[in-house]
Amino acid sequence: MRELIDELFARCLASPGLDTRVDAAKIDVPAGDVELLVTTDGFTVQPLEYPGGSIGSLAVHGTVNDLAVAGATPAVLTVNVFLEEGLEIATLERIVTRMGEAAKDAGVRIAAGDTKVVRRGEGGGVYFATTGFGARPAALDLGMHRIVPGDRLLVSGPVGDHGIAVMLAREQFGLKGELSSDESSVLPLTQSLLDIGGLRFMRDPTRGGLATVACEIANAAGCGVRLSEDAVPVRDEVGSVCAMLGYDPYYLACEGRVVAAIADADAEQALERWRELPDGADARIIGRVTEDEPRVVLETTIGGERYLEELEDDPLPRIC
Repeated sequence: MRELIDELFARCLASPGLDTRVDAAKIDVPAGDVELLVTTDGFTVQPLEYPGGSIGSLAVHGTVNDLAVAGATPAVLTVNVFLEEGLEIATLERIVTRMGEAAKDAGVRIAAGDTKVVRRGEGGGVYFATTGFGARPAALDLGMHRIVPGDRLLVSGPVGDHGIAVMLAREQFGLKGELSSDESSVLPLTQSLLDIGGLRFMRDPTRGGLATVACEIANAAGCGVRLSEDAVPVRDEVGSVCAMLGYDPYYLACEGRVVAAIADADAEQALERWRELPDGADARIIGRVTEDEPRVVLETTIGGERYLEELEDDPLPRIC
């Protein structure tokens, strides 16, 4: 285990200041006009590698993104690794290398970790559990409590890419494809909006997708949410697979998108900022918050309406 930690994890992660010999790592705790935020997450995606990412990079991006949409700048991560006996070292090295690259690109330091081994047949190759720390301005107030009727809803890009990319990588239902996951750090997207006074709330639509975020907004704000099917971006490949198999793209996981609620007067400015970024080129204003009863209505392309209810069953388990 010592050789595995020093010769593989420490080398592949190459995180500044990572000391594998200590029981507790020192981090600088911000004070004054900023506040410390913490998040924790677990990752069990199958397969372990897929077009556009792997469970290693996903563990970093998923943790970083939870901090980013809360308005924080991620700084430090910890990683717990659960290895299944029989996992090939070459596979583990590729996964951990991508984890290290993702951390470097996101500007975060992996400061501590732990490794456990489970018997063959008791795991899915490797699982990760992460904790992330970041800092945000103490004066920044983001949350569903700030959402009011008249606010606009934006999404930073096409929805459902991650869910369908992972499903195609599993070759379920005999389907194959080249669609890549949207997995990435959303920090550039979130940071670009923080100085907009009308920014109310941000969320990365992971498990449960866009529809679940919209339902959470409606329930928390006690308002209606109306989305426009014409406005919500969905790639043709995602739409085709969903049409064949009966999936709804609005409920599929994204791992590199942001849903934001913004005051109507600031929505166009926010959209322009996103569209100036590589990951926001396809951003859209997709709906609005209304004074109606708290439920989500999708205005369809043929002029009808349908309700988007809260998710009862995960359509694609082990997706993140």
